[in-house]
Amino acid sequence: MRSSIQWSENYLGTEGQLAGMINHQSMGNRLTKIYTRTGDAGLTGLASGDRVAKFDPRIEASGTVDETNCAIGVVLSEKGIPDDVRVCLRRIQNELFDLGAEFSLPEYRAISADHVERLEAELDAFNSSLPPLKEFILPGGCPGAASCHLARTVCRRAERAAWALADRMTVNPDLLKYLNRLSDLLFVAARSIAQQQGGAEELWEHER
Repeated sequence: MRSSIQWSENYLGTEGQLAGMINHQSMGNRLTKIYTRTGDAGLTGLASGDRVAKFDPRIEASGTVDETNCAIGVVLSEKGIPDDVRVCLRRIQNELFDLGAEFSLPEYRAISADHVERLEAELDAFNSSLPPLKEFILPGGCPGAASCHLARTVCRRAERAAWALADRMTVNPDLLKYLNRLSDLLFVAARSIAQQQGGAEELWEHER
């Protein structure tokens, strides 16, 4: 559906969101001006045309999804990310753009059970080559793995924001499941990166 629905007025700024929808034929013109001054009074636009406060739960949820996407971009900027992880995360970045549109358009559905099942299959594939965990691990191991752990925690925050929104309005159940599985996938991907780059996993040393 992303080919038939495009949106403008900024997925660029700190509010990170999908305001004002345009047809894909106009896509080439949508970023000719980066600042609009339309948010200077503390309001921002949804793709539905509504104007809401910048602290509206829909903006909080979509903005945190944008942060998750940026955190994944940091992972992908690291050297030595395994090809299978890189391909998976790059696709997920595109899916997160689609997912964010759901917060701006109440009737729009971008994420389905198929997306969730694909994440689960990829998660299982990454996990199959990893040694079983006997203790909690400390985030780290190597730069790529540490970045992936950070992306995982941002994704968890996006999931919490989406559930907070779901407490006030209808949210696609598959979207909520997607964010949950994505954070799990990022955990396993971090372990996979550390393993393939020779980074040691530091175990939690708790008092017995």
